[in-house]
Amino acid sequence: MSDKPVYELYIDGEFCAARDGAVLDSINPATGETWARVAVAGEADVNRAVAAAQRALYEGPWAATTATQRGKLLYRLAELVAANAERLGDIETTDSGKLARETRAQTAYVGDYYRYYAGLADKIQGATLPIDKPDMHVYTLREPIGVVAAVVPWNAQMFLTATKLAPALAAGNTVVLKASEDAPAPMLEFARLVDQAGFPPGVINVINGYGEPCGRALTAHPDVARVAFTGGPPAARRIIENTANNFAVVSLELGGKSPMLVFDDADIDGAVNGIIAGNFGATGQSCVAGSRVFIHERIYDEILERVCDRAARINIGDPLDLEVDMGPLATRRQLDHITEAVAASAAQGAQILHGGKQPEQFDRGWYFEPTVIACADQNVRTVQEEMFGPVLSALRFREEEEAIAYANDTRFGLGAGVFTRDVARALRVSKRIRSGIVWVNTYRAISPISPFGGYKQSGYGREAGIDVINDYTRTKAVWISTSQVPMADPFIMR
Repeated sequence: MSDKPVYELYIDGEFCAARDGAVLDSINPATGETWARVAVAGEADVNRAVAAAQRALYEGPWAATTATQRGKLLYRLAELVAANAERLGDIETTDSGKLARETRAQTAYVGDYYRYYAGLADKIQGATLPIDKPDMHVYTLREPIGVVAAVVPWNAQMFLTATKLAPALAAGNTVVLKASEDAPAPMLEFARLVDQAGFPPGVINVINGYGEPCGRALTAHPDVARVAFTGGPPAARRIIENTANNFAVVSLELGGKSPMLVFDDADIDGAVNGIIAGNFGATGQSCVAGSRVFIHERIYDEILERVCDRAARINIGDPLDLEVDMGPLATRRQLDHITEAVAASAAQGAQILHGGKQPEQFDRGWYFEPTVIACADQNVRTVQEEMFGPVLSALRFREEEEAIAYANDTRFGLGAGVFTRDVARALRVSKRIRSGIVWVNTYRAISPISPFGGYKQSGYGREAGIDVINDYTRTKAVWISTSQVPMADPFIMR
């Protein structure tokens, strides 16, 4: 009998095995060894989960729950998440390789997302319309959009779950939450908190499975009304194709290749810290990683010298160790991808200033050194591709216009960083960069109050912020005749 934990699907208020008994081995990236077994949903399980969500939406107690009561349930979930942040964080660290310091802190902060939308639950309002017809009273209602499919990747999964689940529930929807087949355990553990919070059966269902058949069956399901997806462009294209069957509303957050612009008047220490945070925080496995670093030629050498010095002092090791600064990559295939891309960039003439290989001190696990690459132009492979690892590519610029052109010369547009002491320049450059988020003299800051999303191939739609809650509703118009005269014969024109 295996002593490894087993994580089951959560469907209709119950934990259960997959119908066909399928399971996968979840690998600890720090050791490369199996640490848990996780149920894998097939099409039958997807159908069960969607049916449960559909019933809960229209027939169960959730349909009669007031907006204020929904808010109280979200407050309860927020408290449970915060109280269990250390345990959830450590499971996420074991499953994904992210630092325990980060997973614990991020999970605790995620409670604020549930609190924010809990407070908005009974603030969703319709309007009375000043209609242009006599004797008519017309008003609008904002009603739940329906069953929501929330598809979440392995990185930052507690955060990315909250940005979808919280507004969806606040607006009165039901949800089928799909975890990634990579590092799915934290989300299935999170389902225990959903159970404890007291949500009626079927309101929140948590499943895990591969893109085929699980992801396809979920996003194409005729009873799914909205898909909220975070992941990569190839999967997003398949989701768009799938929703041609059900006309579901879709929002996509697809990562990026974010630029960081460091001007010659920047605070050097702040800029270096921003570059480190933007590239080596979360082992660079962040959708907003600032992996294209454009530095003014006057300070280019100084900045890179300091960045390399700081990179050399990063403590790499077991991500559960609270003294460690950087853990492993999440998957073996990601390690192989980065190794190949760095080698290809060096063959193109790029100069590896620091790192560029697996650390010698580890004989197991998927570790990669923090890597700094000096590039002559943007044709270098590591400049073009999203690395999703601790690899930054640095280029020089001379003029502000050149820096802006470099920043916008990408098919992505999620985040950007600008480092300058000149307020006028900060405003001017921020306006001209084509991305959904611009950080000035900081990086990777998030809040439930601020919208999160991108331009171009970084996707469309937004997560977080006050307006997002309306994206989980449909508007209904109600017309009431107030005339005491019966409706006129439609075939007699006056």
